[in-house]
Amino acid sequence: MLASPNPLRPLLRLALPVFFEESLNLLVGYTDWWLTGHYLEGAAYQAAMGLMAYLIWLLMSLFSAVAIGASALVGRFAGAGDMAGARRVAHQALLAGVCLAAGLTVAAYFGGLPFIRLLRLPEEATPLAWRYLFWVIPAIPAIMIEQVAIAILRGAGDTVTGLYTKMVVNLVNAVCSAALLLGWGGLPALGWEGLAIGTAIGHAVVAAILLTVLIRGRDGIGWRFRELTPDWGLLARMFRVGGPGGLDVLAVLGCHLSYVSIINTLGTDAAAAHGLGVELEAMAYAPASSFAVAASTLTGLLLGANEPRRASRAILTAAIVAALFCSTMGLVFYHGGWVLVEWFVGESSPRTALLARDYLRIVSFSMPFLATTMVLTGALRGAGDTLCSLAVTFTGLALIRVPGAAWLAWEQLPIPGFDIAIDGWNLGVQGAWWAMVIDVAIRSSLLMIRFLTGGWKRVRV
Repeated sequence: MLASPNPLRPLLRLALPVFFEESLNLLVGYTDWWLTGHYLEGAAYQAAMGLMAYLIWLLMSLFSAVAIGASALVGRFAGAGDMAGARRVAHQALLAGVCLAAGLTVAAYFGGLPFIRLLRLPEEATPLAWRYLFWVIPAIPAIMIEQVAIAILRGAGDTVTGLYTKMVVNLVNAVCSAALLLGWGGLPALGWEGLAIGTAIGHAVVAAILLTVLIRGRDGIGWRFRELTPDWGLLARMFRVGGPGGLDVLAVLGCHLSYVSIINTLGTDAAAAHGLGVELEAMAYAPASSFAVAASTLTGLLLGANEPRRASRAILTAAIVAALFCSTMGLVFYHGGWVLVEWFVGESSPRTALLARDYLRIVSFSMPFLATTMVLTGALRGAGDTLCSLAVTFTGLALIRVPGAAWLAWEQLPIPGFDIAIDGWNLGVQGAWWAMVIDVAIRSSLLMIRFLTGGWKRVRV
């Protein structure tokens, strides 16, 4: 990859396995959504499923500081030919992940239901969301292994192992969820809980596979239990790089949860339509996310090899290709979104279906900006320039999307700390979705400015 003069070839080599991995990962959510839409009637189930997509994303994102720091440092060590250093980083990342997973499992068990209530999910959907989360909580350590192990392997240039594991987890999830929902083969028909148990089993299986891969060794990265002793200097270095990146991811998610709580106040149909719309929009995330991972990996390797000019070319190429893919998906969403919506909800929730179609039409305008944002954010993280992406994230989400959504969606917007309110546009859920488009466009512009000025090339990790 480092020897190729054309950046497109190594980018494709890195991105294509991730693209197929992300596509397979979508099937987990799509399986649950299809089963919910066709066998569990009512917008309450769909609203709960939409929130659960965010909560599982939250659980995954809570390990992002470890994953981002590990990926960046493994890339630097591997790019410089120091595989012993890369292996040391891998051990420290897994050790930190184990400690973090233990604490998060306890916190989720005792704080899960109050957290769901804090997000103002409609009353009829709240107990459904908690029942789903309850069965996912035991899989939190498996989710940690999944996130951290794949980040380690990607940092070393291995984007294929994640693809293989996702193929297995999708098969396991689809079979187990359907079997436990409907009671196939003599199994109990658990309904809604069956979907959650199938998801938990899928994460457990992929964690077992990845542990086996690391213990056997792959691309110079191997895991030995006797080496799991703290290296405080290396841990500090890893969190110095990954900490801002982890805060960036958590800031994204925190603002998303604040944003979705605004949408939840607009009714069960609005909440269900938003959840389904986000799930369908993820069809565009797959190419953008895959090129973001490729840009992140290749940026770390090229900077480690002292090739900043080639790193710039690789990032720009990844952004252009991802924007073309996402723009094409935007046309599909605008003109054919209704077909996608009907496939998942059928005739069980006509109001939800109409709103989900509106969602896809609105977000189609954000597709090129979304691709640019994702690729440049990934590239800056690969370079270790995580503070900048954190600042851009906070500006776009906290200062534009969340207040903008409330202002455009609500009839009145109360000002926190003051006993006053200002008049809103009262556009309903569509207004909240337009605020999202504006946020993505502004963030992509700010990230492009940072990329063109070149400060990310001089960040030390």
